[in-house]
Amino acid sequence: MAAEGGEELSGNGELEVSSAMESSEVPPPPPIEMAEMLEENGSPAAAPEAPVDPDPSSFSMPLVAEDEEGELPADFERLWKAAHDNPQDFTSWTDLLQYCEQESHMTASRRALVAFLIRYPLCYGYWKKFADLERRAGYNDKAEEVCVQGLQAIPLSVDLWIHYVNLLLGTLDMNLPESPKRIRRVFEDAVAAAGLDFHSDRLWDLYVEWEKEQGNMQNATAVLDRVLKVPTQLYNTHYDKFKEHLNSHEPKEVLPPEEYEELRTLCRQSQKAERAEQAQEEVEERPPGEEQPATPEGTDSEELMQKIREQVLVRRDKVYQDNEGEVRQRWNFEDAIKRPYFHVKSLDRLQLRSWHSYLDWEVAQLNKDTKEPDQDLDQAATEGSEVTAQPHGVSEEVAVARDDHSVRILFERCLIACALYEEFWTRYIQYLEPQSVDEARAVYRRACEVHLTYKPNIHMQWATFEERHGDLTEARRVLEALEKNLPGLAVVRLRRAALERRAGNLDQSEALLQEAVAASKEKPTLHAFYSIKLARLLLKLGRDPSRARRVLQEALEISPDNDKLHVNLLELEVSGDPWASAEAVQECVTRALAAPLAPHTKILFSQRGLQFAEDYSNSIQSVLSVYEEHQKLLREHGGTKREAENGDEDSEKLSKSEDGSAVAVSGQVPPTMPHVPITTPPPPVTGTDASAQAGYGGYGNWYQQSQYGGYGYQNTWNYNQGYYPPS
Repeated sequence: MAAEGGEELSGNGELEVSSAMESSEVPPPPPIEMAEMLEENGSPAAAPEAPVDPDPSSFSMPLVAEDEEGELPADFERLWKAAHDNPQDFTSWTDLLQYCEQESHMTASRRALVAFLIRYPLCYGYWKKFADLERRAGYNDKAEEVCVQGLQAIPLSVDLWIHYVNLLLGTLDMNLPESPKRIRRVFEDAVAAAGLDFHSDRLWDLYVEWEKEQGNMQNATAVLDRVLKVPTQLYNTHYDKFKEHLNSHEPKEVLPPEEYEELRTLCRQSQKAERAEQAQEEVEERPPGEEQPATPEGTDSEELMQKIREQVLVRRDKVYQDNEGEVRQRWNFEDAIKRPYFHVKSLDRLQLRSWHSYLDWEVAQLNKDTKEPDQDLDQAATEGSEVTAQPHGVSEEVAVARDDHSVRILFERCLIACALYEEFWTRYIQYLEPQSVDEARAVYRRACEVHLTYKPNIHMQWATFEERHGDLTEARRVLEALEKNLPGLAVVRLRRAALERRAGNLDQSEALLQEAVAASKEKPTLHAFYSIKLARLLLKLGRDPSRARRVLQEALEISPDNDKLHVNLLELEVSGDPWASAEAVQECVTRALAAPLAPHTKILFSQRGLQFAEDYSNSIQSVLSVYEEHQKLLREHGGTKREAENGDEDSEKLSKSEDGSAVAVSGQVPPTMPHVPITTPPPPVTGTDASAQAGYGGYGNWYQQSQYGGYGYQNTWNYNQGYYPPS
């Protein structure tokens, strides 16, 4: 829904004006999605539910009636398909909304706005547009319902609260006795949810002015008293308005009865003492026989009213000074935040650092406040002094709760501007988890199901969170939903298999890997990856080497040029009974040498076969035969395969053979040839590299190859990086 004249729209659907306007129209968030979603997620940690009256849980998105206006506009289906085919393309959505607005088609506009706001619920401007659309069409109830749903998504949106209040003021019959009560309840919900926002001044001002219009001067005073304690951008104007309010009316009209009577009594006593002293001076100077003029009892003079006003300001001035100190501490942090509203455009690093710094400071203040009372009590006990509560003070528990609420409000504000950044969601969850697992879970749900649907890392963190807290069913659901949303992501399938394995469901873990193997036959590299994983599971945990061997052999039929499959099959055979597996080992080596592998890889396999024969063969003839084949291979592919044989360019490397012996591999020719038993053919002195000489009889070098260490897929597969394997 674009504005006229082609002005650029912000991500919230509002015209981008000056930076000052932006800062004052910036909201922040808690729960997400429609009323049903809110009930499922639980209440937001930072603010109460949206409006209490009417009950938000009773609302649902307005249903789209196809027959309201006949057929949809001509280009609607095309733009609708473009937006749904690529829901992450914000421009496609704004094009659709703009078209629907231009066509003034109610059904099309409703359908587009509902779909858009499910995906981008933090765009408060579009909630306002939706409510206005319903109101212009005469659907006041639906307009109210839209506002309620928007406030469930972003309860910290000052603009949306004001829009909701104005909607009620324009539609309710204020002559009915329940209407003012309902407006007051909405105002109370608003200041409870968004009143601590640094830019909430307009909301407080509207509340005060409305109470004055209703003639409730004492209520207006109570609201002003509350805002005097809130660090906001225009904190000083609230104090000025309080003074103006106090001076414009009689103290009895604006002050609570208890406070008025208390101050009236004190001021009268003070005034009486002053008059007594003044009278004494006048008696001395009065002519003899003249009497003192009588002062009527029970009348309040203007002088007394002025004294009461002065005492009221004395009390409020202390509150104002304390609040000014709070504002001064926050001012630089707030000033550094240039875009406090949601937008799909990336934030620069400076803005991200500003949010982190602000959060660091706010959390540090909370930790400081929670420690200082204990320190004060210890100090008082040591000194033997009596700890007394200050008048008009707050208890330590209330103070800590208030500060914790401030931290949560700041996190929620941050999660509007930085809603697309996992790091801030993760940080908020880490803050909440020690206090409430349910609140941390609700934040995970908001992050993963609304804002970060295509970010696998935070989904996997959520699954780990659920598994850690014993809810395996939810952990499974999270991973299954992620895999459905991002099909083919290998790390997700591995997480699912690992979850089942840790839960003791080895059969289910195996089934998941088998399913992945079967589904990836068209992608040889991915098929090989899953096959290796399945073979390892069958071998190490299933104790079934025959099935593991079959898995790898079937994978080699699809990918004969995959050296990792050859490596894992060879390792499987080597790890078995050396007497029974000698033939299988040599068969693996022969298969690898016949495969379309790189020459240096073939040399490695040949050397591994020679080392196995040297260690475990019971016939010297078989050792000599393998050795001759190895030398032949070296001659065919050149005799200077330094990197292939050493597996490392370091001058010296310590490797261990399977029997635990250590072999020092030197990159230089030793000065003298070591003694070799006559039963073993001596390695050639010429025609081969010195590293090949050192490698003979010490197959530990083979293990040093960086690309064949272990199973050799960590770096290649970007495991735990969340990338798709190359196909």
